Amino acid sequence: MVYLLKIVIVLILLIIIGSLGSGLFFLLKDKERSPRAIKALTLRIGLSLALFVLLLIAFERGWIQPHGLRLNSNPPLGATTSAEGNLP
Repeated sequence: MVYLLKIVIVLILLIIIGSLGSGLFFLLKDKERSPRAIKALTLRIGLSLALFVLLLIAFERGWIQPHGLRLNSNPPLGATTSAEGNLP
């Protein structure tokens, strides 16, 4: 179920990017007032809202879980801390 959800999320994101690109293309290339750019951008907004709602539902049902940044308290080897960097 989780893999299917990830595939759906990625597909929706790709469609959103494609709709954004087609909206930009129609906006730049259509010299007359064509509704194609507005339709493409409206589709992008609708898909973005649908993706947001899907993510909220998936979080509520426990299908996805947020994770924070993993802060590493130990710097990598060879790295200097700010106090060590000021030494001559």
